[in-house]
Amino acid sequence: MTVTLKDMANAIRALSMDAVEQANSGHVGLPLGMADAASVLFTRHLKYDPKMPDWADRDRFVLSAGHGSMLLYSLLYLTGYDSVSLDEIRNFRQLGSATPGHPENFITQGVETTTGPLGQGLAAAVGMAMAERHLNARFGDELVSHRTWVLAGDGCLMEGISQEAITLAGHMELSNLIVLFDDNAVTIDGSTELADSTDQSARFEASGWATRRVDGHDTGDIDAALEWAKTQDRPVMLAVKTRIGYGAPTLEGTGKAHGGPYGAEEIAGIRETIGWPHAPFQIPGEILSAWRAAGLTGEAERQAWDSRLKAAADGPAFLKAMEDPLPLDLDGMISAHKQSVIEAGKDDATRKWSGAVLEVLTDAIPEMIGGSADLSGSNNTKTRHTAPMTAENPAGRYIHYGVREHAMAAAMNGMALHGGVIPYSGTFLVFSDYSRAAIRIGALMGLRVIHVMTHDSIGLGEDGPTHQPVEHVAALRAIPRMHVFRPCDGVETAECWELALRQTRGPSTLALTRQKVASARRTHETGNLCRTGAYVISPADGEEKAVIIATGSEVEIALGAQSRLAGEGIHARVVSMPCMELFEAQPRDLQDEILGPDHLPCVAVEAGVRLGWDRWIGRDGGFVGMEGFGASAPYKDLYRHFAITPEAVADAVRARI
Repeated sequence: MTVTLKDMANAIRALSMDAVEQANSGHVGLPLGMADAASVLFTRHLKYDPKMPDWADRDRFVLSAGHGSMLLYSLLYLTGYDSVSLDEIRNFRQLGSATPGHPENFITQGVETTTGPLGQGLAAAVGMAMAERHLNARFGDELVSHRTWVLAGDGCLMEGISQEAITLAGHMELSNLIVLFDDNAVTIDGSTELADSTDQSARFEASGWATRRVDGHDTGDIDAALEWAKTQDRPVMLAVKTRIGYGAPTLEGTGKAHGGPYGAEEIAGIRETIGWPHAPFQIPGEILSAWRAAGLTGEAERQAWDSRLKAAADGPAFLKAMEDPLPLDLDGMISAHKQSVIEAGKDDATRKWSGAVLEVLTDAIPEMIGGSADLSGSNNTKTRHTAPMTAENPAGRYIHYGVREHAMAAAMNGMALHGGVIPYSGTFLVFSDYSRAAIRIGALMGLRVIHVMTHDSIGLGEDGPTHQPVEHVAALRAIPRMHVFRPCDGVETAECWELALRQTRGPSTLALTRQKVASARRTHETGNLCRTGAYVISPADGEEKAVIIATGSEVEIALGAQSRLAGEGIHARVVSMPCMELFEAQPRDLQDEILGPDHLPCVAVEAGVRLGWDRWIGRDGGFVGMEGFGASAPYKDLYRHFAITPEAVADAVRARI
């Protein structure tokens, strides 16, 4: 038997429809339609080695249209990845399987990024491509020279994040990025004409991409288009014209073809149409052997790369960047910086203290790649060590994202997934709403991505309630695996940066002030007091009657209340809680030691909403903060207007004694 590309594509179709039917759930329309293009890509163009799924110089394949996950799982099984067996294909969408409903990189080796929310994969791929270009500029072609391929659908391109992502990629001239657009003109509701009339090729071309239209069921045309795409000097979008639900007698080309199951009669019709007489989950030996042979073609290239890595003078530096880029003396550097902050003894905004510690960190950690959504001067994320990353200078370490908060967060996810860099970037905290979907999926994947969110409360003042976050800190704290740091001064800011860098299993947010705050830590401690999430920043000076907990700029207010109360003989400890998530992870006895005896009344102060505080202060605890939106005025007037003052905190304590 001579195995053709059409036979190999039909193996994808068969596995996909059989798995969806058995699960009685899933999306088979995309695998049926894109099987031809995927077969050409994985047999003739993609650089990969199933025996070494984490090979650093492999091509990345991103299934942005993650609902079509069976396409990817079929490819992983057919090409010989250990992570996906035929039993796992049969177990599609079942609890504990390696084949969940949407691809999850932390479950299945060979999946580059978790996708499902449309457009996220495309935007993450832009970050992967930027990381590759940067590392290529740093280490050269011998160690870093690969492409990022994306399969995106109509839904991906309708999502707003796609516009941010494709314009950023075009501006950066990412010639290592190739998007295969599944141009089937169908969404769940029906024809795309119901909701959209965009000429996607013209749209991409206007954003600096090269485009080409491709017959998605002509393997020769697909092969020629992929070869052409690799020669372009800019990112490429191939509009691959397909028929969704290819082969389905009554559903092909319709909105109903998007999802499944199709039912036994329709599946039998597909088998007849594509000439596949085999039983469910049965792949003829010749076809499977052809696929396995395709999976072996990258092994020699990977072995040659291994040899180059061993011989390269900067091989150790490359491995360190990919595996563990933090310096061994990070804690010593932070300690020295804290000492300098204490010696300076000045009041300042925590965003500026953040900028100061970034000067130290970006000098010592070349893997740190910064950026901002057009707010560099406000976020203080650019340092003198981070030249702009541009199309002409991919070696730069600072990305001017423009006003693209959503794509910025998603691109950072892609950079973290790629490896070799530690991404961080800035915007205003209130704009975390724009990027929340990307932040959430980064948390789901457990990525080390650092979000610098400044102007963190009504303390930003005159810009008013449109820009004043009140619920945002609580909303970010609600995301699993997210660590939200709200430091109170320059010392805590440095400590929180160290902790964020060490968070390798999830993202971090640094919520920082616009306004100046007083230094609260005036005595040098070599250790990182913020590591437990909360600590007693000022003990009671006498018989203890209450506990005051505060974060960020409100620690200064708590200390003022402590002083007022002490003058009346009411002694209270003040606890700074820069990171609730870290504190929640501490043993109960340590939590009790920090918060004090249960019988002591507890009052918290934070210039945000109460949500999330009751676990620490109890239902009867006092809370001084915001109950609604802010207003436009100088920040000191706002704090008085909303009664977030030392006297208000003292009143809340008095009321509970």
